[in-house]
Amino acid sequence: MTSLHITKKRLLVLGRVQGVGYRESMRLAALRSGCTGWVRNLPDGSVEALVQGPPESVAALIAWAGRGPPAARVDSVQVTEAQGDYARFEVLRTG
Repeated sequence: MTSLHITKKRLLVLGRVQGVGYRESMRLAALRSGCTGWVRNLPDGSVEALVQGPPESVAALIAWAGRGPPAARVDSVQVTEAQGDYARFEVLRTG
């Protein structure tokens, strides 16, 4: 991937997103969409992710994040610019 065609975004997902399989579901969605990065729970009950990939792939994963897995209730997804370079998509420990 050339850096000219890579988008990097930080997502903060709010709602009922812990204890519902959100992180593993996001990892699988990232694999399907061709994105790399990471996802983790935050102590306040939200989920944070850094997503990197072609703009259309990142947009698809952001759209997925707004729905989440069936047991989740996503209230909002805050998206900001991000930095970093990731070779795969990982589930990290609570940050």
